[in-house]
Amino acid sequence: MAEQAPIQEPFKRLSVDEARPLIESGEYEVIDVREPDEYAREHIPGVKLVPLRQFLANPQKYVTRDKVIFVCQVGQRSAVAAEMAAAIGVPEVINLEGGTEAWRNKGYPIER
Repeated sequence: MAEQAPIQEPFKRLSVDEARPLIESGEYEVIDVREPDEYAREHIPGVKLVPLRQFLANPQKYVTRDKVIFVCQVGQRSAVAAEMAAAIGVPEVINLEGGTEAWRNKGYPIER
């Protein structure tokens, strides 16, 4: 039996180092899909809060650009959101690997 090629994800996964210049450029919409209490404790400056359950219920309502980066605490919930955004046809979708935790651990700016 022939070996099957791995399934290609419909979105990119970038480290915080790779994503930081994109986030700071302002060219990308950045959506934090954590819960409001998590967001209130700490978040990347300038990101928009849209809890995952809310985003999944109506993704078209929250994606306003062709370039979107999703972030959560460690990168799992944001991957679900990225998958959905790609499924509705958003051309460029990125998941922030390691999430807010990795961002903070690198010493990058955090708002509280």
